[in-house]
Amino acid sequence: MKMKILRRCTAFFLILGVLLWACSVWTDRLAEDMADSVPGRNHTVAKISAEPENTVDLLILGDSESHTSMSPMELWGESGVSAYVCGQSGQRIQETYYMLKKALQTQSPKAVILETNVMFRDPGFFRNLQTCFAEPLRYYMPVFRYHSLWKMIFDGQKNTEDDYKGFMIRNAVDPCDGEEYMKETTERQEIPEFARIYMEKITELCRKNDISLVLMSAPSPKNYNYRKHNALQEYADAQGLPYIDLNLKTKEIGIDWKQDSYDKGDHLNVYGAQKVTAYMGKYLKENYDLPDHRGDPKYADWDQMEKKYREKLNL
Repeated sequence: MKMKILRRCTAFFLILGVLLWACSVWTDRLAEDMADSVPGRNHTVAKISAEPENTVDLLILGDSESHTSMSPMELWGESGVSAYVCGQSGQRIQETYYMLKKALQTQSPKAVILETNVMFRDPGFFRNLQTCFAEPLRYYMPVFRYHSLWKMIFDGQKNTEDDYKGFMIRNAVDPCDGEEYMKETTERQEIPEFARIYMEKITELCRKNDISLVLMSAPSPKNYNYRKHNALQEYADAQGLPYIDLNLKTKEIGIDWKQDSYDKGDHLNVYGAQKVTAYMGKYLKENYDLPDHRGDPKYADWDQMEKKYREKLNL
């Protein structure tokens, strides 16, 4: 009797596993085919998955500081580097790791820029633990990531905001007084333990795939101070990683907090992003061998997207 129950339970879970796997394969492919219409935070996952294989040389990861600070179309226009922003609003470090793993299923980038604000996001032990279980489940079984895809199909839900290789144009101006926010101190803010654990995973994943990892702190009076700078510099030195704190370079970059933020210094607007991208583009050119793909027929869609991007900026 017990063996009969055991066999039935085993058969049930095997069938369930096969069904989940089959549904995951179907929903993953469907999400890629309909990537432009996938709403919410899964939009970025679907879009990077839909990019032609091995066409992205630079990935940019992090929370909303990443997708408001660097514009792939500016980088493309300046140097022909094919970059994609895989940032999400409120992205947690666990999501950053699995976003990178997802991107590496189809891409072989030469470099990754990780915007560091994600390293200080700490919703607490239980929320972190929940995310630690949820993210691998969504990664290995995409049916759980795209479980509401049917609403998009049958209800006509669509993503209404245009993005340009992960970057969204925000040209509103809401100034702040951010001139004195980086006051030098020897104190440092602790990097949460969960962030350290997943940063180790991210670093190892990059090394395993021969990817150069660069830590970057985008200009943001709301999110950065010198205590965070000290913690990040110490961490980068210990790990042998390059670290660029643009909060210490705002004058060199030309950031004007009366013009370059759309929400009182929390995030940069497109004008600030243009300045950051120009600075980082020079840094990348001087330190990394990223090819110029302009004129390559394989990248014709990048030229077309840049044209649309410029038209949008001039509206």
